Amino acid sequence: MSAGSVPPSKNIWLVAGEDSGDQLGAKLMRALRATAPGTVFGGVGGEAMAEEGFVSLFPLDDVAVMGYLPVLARARTLLRRIRETASAVVRARPDVLVIIDSPGFTHAVAQRVRKAAPGIPIVDYVSPSVWAWRPWRAKGMRGFIDHVMALLPFEPEAHRRLGGPPCTYVGHPLIERFSELRPSGAEIRRREAVPYSLVILPGSRRAEIDRLMPVFGRVLEQVSRILEVEAVLPAVTRHRALIERLALDWPVPVRVLTGGESKYAAFRGARAALAASGTVTLELALAGVPMVVAYKVSRAEEFIARRLIQVPSIVLPNLILADNAMPEFVQAACTPERLTRALLPLLVGGAERDAQSDALSRIDGTMRLSGDDTPSQAAARIVLNAAAGGRVSGIA
Repeated sequence: MSAGSVPPSKNIWLVAGEDSGDQLGAKLMRALRATAPGTVFGGVGGEAMAEEGFVSLFPLDDVAVMGYLPVLARARTLLRRIRETASAVVRARPDVLVIIDSPGFTHAVAQRVRKAAPGIPIVDYVSPSVWAWRPWRAKGMRGFIDHVMALLPFEPEAHRRLGGPPCTYVGHPLIERFSELRPSGAEIRRREAVPYSLVILPGSRRAEIDRLMPVFGRVLEQVSRILEVEAVLPAVTRHRALIERLALDWPVPVRVLTGGESKYAAFRGARAALAASGTVTLELALAGVPMVVAYKVSRAEEFIARRLIQVPSIVLPNLILADNAMPEFVQAACTPERLTRALLPLLVGGAERDAQSDALSRIDGTMRLSGDDTPSQAAARIVLNAAAGGRVSGIA
């Protein structure tokens, strides 16, 4: 393709399986249209993709199911939607099929498409966590995935090591929100002011909240005996009432917030955070907030996890940095006493806080993309190359 030329329009099918994939799909659509105007889309998506003019084969809620029991309860519907989606892709013969996260659904679709129409290129947007558990999945993906677009910088090397498909780091969508996460001078000064702002994040799922809120309340009680703190708790809207009820007897009044803007404003002014493991730890890291991370699951889940999970940390910033800089307390170790001992030095200041702050300062450089691309633009380039029959340079 000559410099400055506009790629011809393409027929690109996108298949998402849950809300987070829908958000990625919408951004990818915008980036594809900016590069290749006139591109036609089909497949499965949700509200965010619909706002871009996408017409889904069926409502995303039909397949947006998580957890073993919910999946079993809706197995018949899921299997029908897998068959319908794969058949529609095969009939449409798109220039490329992009499956987005949700491997339980999207990989099943991709396998059927590859068997029925092996000439359709298939790109997987968001790598499954093969580096954490069930690593043999990586090699199996080579049979039906042509390229993986990874959100985390260590994932291409993981696929290379495990024999997975070619994989390229395209950047995490949070990179596009650096400006919202970075504190201003005034917000940095607020972090030094008493009472210290402590952000508490007990998770976004009901089971996480039920298990961690009582523990976090006792941590706040112990910390407040020693330091003057204000507690700020960004909550998922649908769980706000539950969180407010569980926090009624906390010794320090907690300010419950909802909405992304309020959450990021709280992060920018926070002295430290007490958080459940999850993507929120990466948001905190990009905002430069020192944190203590906790997690608790059921005994059955713990039994399975101990036999399958193969990573030195469950905290994303630790994995990205290859350094267990953020202390984590899981299961039996997740006690108020241990969490309090780890949290106090981050609030007071000193060697522990300085060491974690130094580690957090390396996150930007590790996650940034070369050049001026956004993650969506980097992903769009790979998708268009695959649609044109080109070979994408990545770490194979």
